Amino acid sequence: MWPDTYVARLQALALVQTLNADVLASRSATLTLEAWCRDHQLAEEPTIIADLVRGVAKAPTAEQRQRLQVTPQAEVKYRRVQLRCGTRVFSEADNWYVPDRLTADMNRLLNATGTPFGKVVQPMEPYRQTFAVKLLWSPLPHGWELGSIVVSTGTAGVLAIPDALFEHRAVLYTREHKPFSEVDEVYKRQLLAFPPPR
Repeated sequence: MWPDTYVARLQALALVQTLNADVLASRSATLTLEAWCRDHQLAEEPTIIADLVRGVAKAPTAEQRQRLQVTPQAEVKYRRVQLRCGTRVFSEADNWYVPDRLTADMNRLLNATGTPFGKVVQPMEPYRQTFAVKLLWSPLPHGWELGSIVVSTGTAGVLAIPDALFEHRAVLYTREHKPFSEVDEVYKRQLLAFPPPR
């Protein structure tokens, strides 16, 4: 649990911004989350598992089809997952992808297993192009730098961390620069489920 102090809020802000930047700079959000899990010892086995959320369907919008460079008739599949490390859910992701641009084996793995999308498509050497980033929580109030902040003492309560920290929307491309997937990822509170730095 994080104490509700000025220093703890600064530390939380720095950690959220660091992870945000790490995901933005990476080719694979899955591998970035695995490194975060390992470095912060959030699970005995720092492996990201994708839990498929069944019974949810979201058709791609005209804008998404445009970003994926597919016709209105082309098949675009939808997959919703929770990415977890151990018992901790790190992110929830909506994924629209073009099955014709993946191999048969990749499509089989996506349909039948909990292998994260990023690991399934790794042989394609994909890269991400993020087109929207939204910070959903700031530990410091708006305009904090303009006024005086009352620094809490050791008797402060517990910092209330909301479920959602930040959101990324990105398009994934093959090494040949062909778009094949669009993701909408919301990163979760469990990423901070370790004691604050001393």
